[in-house]
Amino acid sequence: MTVRIEKKGKVWTVVHSRAEARNAMDPASAEALVEAFVAFDRDPGAAVAVLWGEGGAFCAGWDLKYSASLAANPAALREIDYPLDDRVKENGQLPRGPLGPTRLELDKPVIAAVAGPAVAGGFELALWCDIRILEESAYFGVYCRRWGVPLLDGGTVRLPRIVGTGRALEIILTGRKVSADEALRYNLCEQVVPEGRSREVAEAMAHEIARFPQACARADRRSVYTQQGLTVREAMRKEWYNGLPAYHAEGIEGSERFASGKGRHGNFRDI
Repeated sequence: MTVRIEKKGKVWTVVHSRAEARNAMDPASAEALVEAFVAFDRDPGAAVAVLWGEGGAFCAGWDLKYSASLAANPAALREIDYPLDDRVKENGQLPRGPLGPTRLELDKPVIAAVAGPAVAGGFELALWCDIRILEESAYFGVYCRRWGVPLLDGGTVRLPRIVGTGRALEIILTGRKVSADEALRYNLCEQVVPEGRSREVAEAMAHEIARFPQACARADRRSVYTQQGLTVREAMRKEWYNGLPAYHAEGIEGSERFASGKGRHGNFRDI
């Protein structure tokens, strides 16, 4: 198996292990990643996931050896075609993306722990995650620019929403390498950490997030995504009605804990 799940408390680390190909994504790995993240999202005991590529590479993109084989069987792409309507598979999900889980809309956060390359489709996979932690030598890049392979798995959608249109186009059209330090300046990642520590730091952050009341955390995360493209008034209205159920489920009780003396003066430990 090229994908395995390692669990510790409420945190799942999904490990992609295809080191001989720098974790380039083949169909079997893509399907396995979808299954792993669907299981994570549906498990009531799971709160936060970390996605990590074993062997010093996050993901070198879509497996171009597999892509080359499509010359003899172009109909294979229809298996992952994007529906023009709301048709879904039996599990309630869209057909998988070329990189696997990139079409999933989870209700729980995923943190990318990035070592080495996250390029071409691997860049798109990292962009699908909510938070990105990069090691000092890690890098992004639309390296598929060299081979005439377009971004097909969310890259042209998610990248400009994160860094803006002009910067996104510069990165996409030149296909150049984006270093970890540059990624941090562009808001493409949230932390740069020493070599070999991306998984450790991502898991520590995941455990920190997982210990908070989860209905509230998921409501706030969901609001960040669903308000995109709306007017301020409509976005705030959606925020209100999205957050109310979480407030009733957790917020009132949490307020009572504060009133009793818990978590005062910004203390996040005693909650």
